[in-house]
Amino acid sequence: MTNQYMHKFVTPEAAVEQAVRSGDWIDYGFGAGFPELLDKALAKQKGRVKDVKIRGGLVIRPRIEAVECDPEQESFHYYSWHIGDYERKLQSRGLVEFLPVALRMLPTLYRSQIRTDVAFVPVSRPDEDGYCGLGISNYTWRVIFEHARTVIFEINEHYPTLQGVDGSHRVHLSEADYVVEGVHEPLPVRSYKDPSPTDMAIAKLVVEQIPDGAVLSLGVGGVPFTVANLLAQSDRKDLGCHTGTISDAYLAMYEAGKLTNARKEFDRGLSTWNLAMGSQTLYDWLQDNPKLFHPGDLDYVHCPQRIGSMSNVISINGGVQLDLMGQENGESAGYRQLSGIGGQMDFLEGAYRSPGGKGFICLNSSRVTKEGVRKSNIVPVISGGSVVSAPRTMIQYVATEYGVVCLSGLSLRQRAEAMISVAHPDFREELTRYAREEMKLG
Repeated sequence: MTNQYMHKFVTPEAAVEQAVRSGDWIDYGFGAGFPELLDKALAKQKGRVKDVKIRGGLVIRPRIEAVECDPEQESFHYYSWHIGDYERKLQSRGLVEFLPVALRMLPTLYRSQIRTDVAFVPVSRPDEDGYCGLGISNYTWRVIFEHARTVIFEINEHYPTLQGVDGSHRVHLSEADYVVEGVHEPLPVRSYKDPSPTDMAIAKLVVEQIPDGAVLSLGVGGVPFTVANLLAQSDRKDLGCHTGTISDAYLAMYEAGKLTNARKEFDRGLSTWNLAMGSQTLYDWLQDNPKLFHPGDLDYVHCPQRIGSMSNVISINGGVQLDLMGQENGESAGYRQLSGIGGQMDFLEGAYRSPGGKGFICLNSSRVTKEGVRKSNIVPVISGGSVVSAPRTMIQYVATEYGVVCLSGLSLRQRAEAMISVAHPDFREELTRYAREEMKLG
């Protein structure tokens, strides 16, 4: 059947030359999925086009060619929904602008408030009926390309070919204006360092709070990954997955027989996710076991009402700072953007709504600077320039190596006392004095 669409197959260079105009907005997608061939072809258009704006986010590839080839930004400007490891390097060179967003709001933005002229959509090899999977990044691709002027599919031979539940993770060749293919680099992988003693201490405290049958949403970071490994070694059973990003953390629990999804009120028996990011072994797991998964779009996976309809949803994320009222900075150091809020707010609200649900913000109580000075990560108030990523009204549980506290339903005085109780001992007197003298909570 794919023969009838052969007229759509062109070289990456031809597709870009015919599709991209000066002043266009181009979408590259989000996460480990990346339009590698189209990016290289776009870079070759430097000088021919002007003021082309590229949107992406959480890029973990070694480089974006269209950005690297044009440091003067005469042709291309890059914008990111979420600063990833590579994008932090671009940020230090002034080559990326950050776009704040809660991920669940992206489909609404693309439907009615922002423009996409050209969508570069990475897909898997088509099946005999012309259907391609969305591989490791479902994102909100369908919304984007249904509102784009021009749609280009880039077939990646390394992509897992799963197509989801009732077509939740597939597209058809007929939906593209152009289709390109070629030889790709291996899929980008993300690994984790061995947990520090502090990470381990925090993870052990959180694991004690997780019941049998819990549905887990794990953020990307050391503590969530350590929690998963401890759960894999625990006596917990029938754990579930409904998460923004599926990772090797879930694979570890599956291999240990802990991840069954048997008690989920919907998607029973299936791990639900929007992005995949991890090792090649993770990607092989997706390829070899498509019936274990429900990959879905942001509207489906990040919907707080849907998340909250399940029992015992446990959301675990890292933070940068929390203040005495429970406000969280999860993404910046002053005006310097470290990452993005991603889906944290989506899953915090979902866990709040869930019967028996718990949302955790996990962080080391303190850090040591390059100069050897210890600084508290629990601060009197989020300082000027830094971001309040999640308001105090949304924070349920806070975990440090000194304990776990629940802030829900507490007064400002009680919140300050709870936060001080899990702060590093070196800073508790100072924090208590601030609460008493400045916040008048004594």
